[in-house]
Amino acid sequence: MPKQIHLNLFEMNCVSHITHGMWTHPDNTRERFNDIEFWTELARLLEHATFDAMFIADVIGAYDVFRGGPETSLVEGMQIPSNDPLMIIPAMAAVTRNLGFAATFSTTYEPPFAFARRMSTLDHLTKGRVGWNIVTSYLPNAARNFGYDDEVDHDHRYEIADEYLEVLYKLWEGSWDDDAVLADKDRRVYADPARVRYINHASEYYRVAGPHLCEPSRQRTPLLYQAGVSDAGRAFAGKHAEAIFMGGSSFAQVRSYVADVRQVARSHGRDPGDIKFLPGANIIVGRTDDEVAKKVAEYRRLRSIDGYLAHSSSPVDWTTYDRSEPVDAIVAGLGKQAAQFRRYLVPGLTVGQLLDDLGGLGRPFSVVGTPKVVVDEMERWIDEADVDGFNVVQYLTPGTALDVAELIIPELRRRGLFRTSYADGETLRERMQGRPRLAGSHPGARFRDPAALVGGQVSDRQLARAASAHG
Repeated sequence: MPKQIHLNLFEMNCVSHITHGMWTHPDNTRERFNDIEFWTELARLLEHATFDAMFIADVIGAYDVFRGGPETSLVEGMQIPSNDPLMIIPAMAAVTRNLGFAATFSTTYEPPFAFARRMSTLDHLTKGRVGWNIVTSYLPNAARNFGYDDEVDHDHRYEIADEYLEVLYKLWEGSWDDDAVLADKDRRVYADPARVRYINHASEYYRVAGPHLCEPSRQRTPLLYQAGVSDAGRAFAGKHAEAIFMGGSSFAQVRSYVADVRQVARSHGRDPGDIKFLPGANIIVGRTDDEVAKKVAEYRRLRSIDGYLAHSSSPVDWTTYDRSEPVDAIVAGLGKQAAQFRRYLVPGLTVGQLLDDLGGLGRPFSVVGTPKVVVDEMERWIDEADVDGFNVVQYLTPGTALDVAELIIPELRRRGLFRTSYADGETLRERMQGRPRLAGSHPGARFRDPAALVGGQVSDRQLARAASAHG
């Protein structure tokens, strides 16, 4: 049997998520994002097409670096205003039976105990169809919103996240036994106290007593997504992630990243095949070449250069330079800021060419064409880059999802690459991993043993620092 492709729709609870300027298209409905019907209609569409899940991005700050403030982001609706991604999941779950939902939440600024209850509640309400995209947050404004003067150092954020996950595993996997809930009306006993326990976590960043406030849900731990591409992000993903949303600048870079993270997983005693890789996919598809060309022309006409520059947190306003100026000469004069623009150092690149490329099909997986052309490229990536599926970027809502449902998925099915129906009642982890719970080799699984919860916990980082201090 050919490898089955996983498909998520990449979304965000805002007006302009990632294809900036497109909200002004007459067929786009993004301005309805505050209406619950916007989300329930989209969920029904995805369920009818048998998508794996809706993958919902989030940030907890405004993009306010470009031009020294949030004004451009506000004008463009560029991820502000934006709403909480977790709040829309119950409504969508209520009108579907099988579609999964993966929501983004940061480990850096909010404590783990309350989040553990929030996710367990969602896992109960969705009957096990929820996932968590683990992020550590990167916007300077996000840090200031939570009382910090500046961003927490990048690698330090991942240290915090590692302990954050340890606390959650203890709550989700170890605080309640599988048979703790008796619901015995005759004896008037709902839960057996002997099968519920404190976690008494005490380490570098968190002190959490427990017990977990929720009884065990279908998945206990939600399906774990992650999106880090830095060295620290790769190390974290290889240890924790079950699915990875990824970018990259080229096919070769994506293939190298996949191989590297699988090796990190192996070093943690995990099966490298337990991680599913899903690159972001820019797809423009039509029934004919003429239809495709018209879509591309319309998207190019409506794209917002300002929106893309604001999204990149560019400290340089490239629109103020003459289009003929060479980019490398400008970058050379930026001093400390120059490091942010190394990717632009292409010999001969001009400001005009740089601006013309913004909002283009610049993701590693970007394809324009008829269904056969698109699916040929999907197959190539599955076979040659060792990826497992795609997070489809929306150009139009609901137009992109409709195009995938009506044109791409039928072609995938003709080739035996995509399901014709759901396995009714399966959890999101069962769909993506083939199992209902974390794999036994996953680091979170060890906390199913009550002995792993006994006493205070000392982190590997603390031990390493203590050893260093004593020579």
